[in-house]
Amino acid sequence: MKKRKGIWALVLMLLLSLALVGCNSSSTSNEGEPDDSTDDNGTEETATGGQLVFGRGGDSTSLDPAATTEGEAFKVTVNLYETLINFGEQDTEIEEGLATEWSTSEDGLTHTLKLREGVKFHDGTDFNADAVVYNFERWKAGDKEQFYYYNSQFGDKIDSVTAVDEYTVEFKLNTPIAPFYKNLAMSPFGIASPTAIEEHGDNFFKNPVGTGPFKFKEWRENDRITIVKNEDYWQEGLPKLDEVIFRVIPENSARLNALATGEVDLIDGVNFSDKETIESNPELQVFERPSLNIGYLGLTSTRKPLDNKLVRQALNHAVNKQEIIDAFYAGAAEPAINPMPPVVAGYNPDVEDYEYDPEKAKELLAEAGYPDGFEMELWAMPVPRPYMPEGQKVAEALQKMFEEIGVKAKIVTYEWGTYLEKANAGEADTFLLGWTGDNGDADNFLYVLLDEDSIGSNNYSYYKNDEVHELLLKAQASSDQAERDELYKQAQVIIKDDAPWIPLVHSTPLLAGSANISNFLAHPTGSDLLSSVEIKN
Repeated sequence: MKKRKGIWALVLMLLLSLALVGCNSSSTSNEGEPDDSTDDNGTEETATGGQLVFGRGGDSTSLDPAATTEGEAFKVTVNLYETLINFGEQDTEIEEGLATEWSTSEDGLTHTLKLREGVKFHDGTDFNADAVVYNFERWKAGDKEQFYYYNSQFGDKIDSVTAVDEYTVEFKLNTPIAPFYKNLAMSPFGIASPTAIEEHGDNFFKNPVGTGPFKFKEWRENDRITIVKNEDYWQEGLPKLDEVIFRVIPENSARLNALATGEVDLIDGVNFSDKETIESNPELQVFERPSLNIGYLGLTSTRKPLDNKLVRQALNHAVNKQEIIDAFYAGAAEPAINPMPPVVAGYNPDVEDYEYDPEKAKELLAEAGYPDGFEMELWAMPVPRPYMPEGQKVAEALQKMFEEIGVKAKIVTYEWGTYLEKANAGEADTFLLGWTGDNGDADNFLYVLLDEDSIGSNNYSYYKNDEVHELLLKAQASSDQAERDELYKQAQVIIKDDAPWIPLVHSTPLLAGSANISNFLAHPTGSDLLSSVEIKN
C-alpha cells in the first residue's frame, strides 16, 4: 500500500511539473489575455505593464500628424491620436475607430458617420462631432504646405463638414472620392483636441493631445520621445505597457548592438544582412513588416539637364537594380518597375522596366546633347528607412553606375528634417527617397507622389503631365473598381515613359526585438500601434 501511494505521489508531482511548464511556455492564453505564471523562485511573473524602449534611426519632425508627411512622426502619433476609421491589425481593410458606423449617399457625395460616445481627449475634454468639425476646418483653412496630406487626399473636394448632432458628423463632397474611408483611416487624420490646439497655437506640434492609448510626456530632440499609458483610455484593458520611449540611434549597427545588450527592446531599420545573426540568438526575434512600399531615386524634372526626358531615361538604363538588391537587401526585396507595389489594385504588370544597359544610356545622353555626360548632385538619406535601410551605401552604388556612363554624381546629405525640406523645395538634382503606403490604394501612390496637385507636398520630383492628371482625377472620382484599375494602368504607362523617377525596390522591411516581447504586429503602413504589446518581466 505504501509503495502504491509513493507511485501516485510521483505521478502527481510529474503532472504538476508539466502543468507549470505549460503555464510558463506562453505569456498569453487562448483568448489573448495574460496568464499568471510563477518563476523558479515562486514570484509572480506578468506580461503587462513595464517600459518598452523603441530604437529608431531618426527623430520625429512633428507630433502634429496633420502637419507632417514622414514616417518617424507617424510612428509616435499613431499611439497618441486616433482616426475616425481604423485599418486592420496587419492590413488596410477598414474597421471601426472613433466612428462606429458610416453610410454613403447614392451619388457618393454625402458621407454620414456615427461617432463613439464616452471618449475623452488626454486633456479631459470631450471627443464629439464638434471636435471632428474643428479639425477638418483647421486643415482646410491652413495653407497647402502646412497640411500636406489634407490637400493631397481631400483638397477642395470636401465642401463642408457638419455636426448633425453631438455624435453624428456629415461630410458633403464636391466630387466623389473613391478611397474616402481609407483616407480617413490614415495617420495624418488623427483627431486632436481643439482646446489643446487653441492653447498651444504654433507649438501644438510639440504638445500633442489626442484620444489614443498613450499620452505625451516628453520630447528631447534628436534623443528621445516618451509617451505614457492613458489611464482613462476608452478600450478597457489597454494599453498593456506603462511607458514607451522612442530613442534615436542613427547607425544601424549601433541600434542592433543596443538591442543585443538590452539597452533597447525593439528596433527598426534592421540591415537585411543581419537577419540570420538575429534569428540565431535565442534572446532576440525578427519581425517582418508586410510589404507596401517603394524606394526610388527622384529626378527633379525642373532642374537641368533633368528637365530632358532623354536624360531621365538614360539614368534609368544606367542602374542595375538587381545588383543593389543583392548587395543591400539579402534577397528581401524585388526590383521596382512602377511607382507602386504589385500588391496594390491597379498595378500594371505589362509595363516593362528599363533594361540595365549602359551603352543604351550613353546613346540617349548623346541624343540629348550630353555625349560626354554631365555633373549633378545625388542626395543620400541620412536615416534608415523601411524601404532603404542603408541609403548612403545605395547612393555610393548608384554613383559608380552613373560614372560608367560619364555622369559624375556628387553625394550630398543633410539632417533628416532639412533633407526633406530642401528636397521638397526642389533643390535636389536627384534624391533618394521612398514611400510606405498609407491606405493600400493606388491613389495614395500615383496621385499623392506624382500628380501635379501634389507639387509642393509629396511630389518632390516636380513631375507634371496633364494626361496623367486627368486619368488620376477620373480614377479618384469613380466608384467602379475595374474602371479605376484600368485608369491607373494607363497612367503607369505614361509615367514610365516620362521617367520622373528611377524606381528601385519594393522591400520586406525587418524589425527586431527582445524575445520577451509579445503581441507586436508590424503594420504595412509603417505606423505601429503598441497598445496591445506586452513585455514578460
